[in-house]
Amino acid sequence: MSGKWSVQILVAAAHGPVRFTELERGIEGISRRMLTLTLRNLERDGLVKRTVYATVPPKVEYELTPVAHELNETLQRLTDWAERNRVYIANARAAYDTEHRPELVDG
Repeated sequence: MSGKWSVQILVAAAHGPVRFTELERGIEGISRRMLTLTLRNLERDGLVKRTVYATVPPKVEYELTPVAHELNETLQRLTDWAERNRVYIANARAAYDTEHRPELVDG
């Protein structure tokens, strides 16, 4: 798995099966081709299951595999950690810049 698109697809599909067009509309900036390639790679990696329904037109849904749900839980914990600590990190950066890079600090 690689790239920001993979993470965004995993997050978008975390709440249940999702159709291609839903992903395409929900992920800003992704092209149809990149979405197709990324979904194919996620399926190859065993993170996404693709189901094709025999309807006219064919209906295709993508859902996370159990191992991808586990990964998504980890991503969510990381996101939560970043949110909880964003003020701390901003303050640490400001203190560092003041001490080591005073030319960047508004004076």
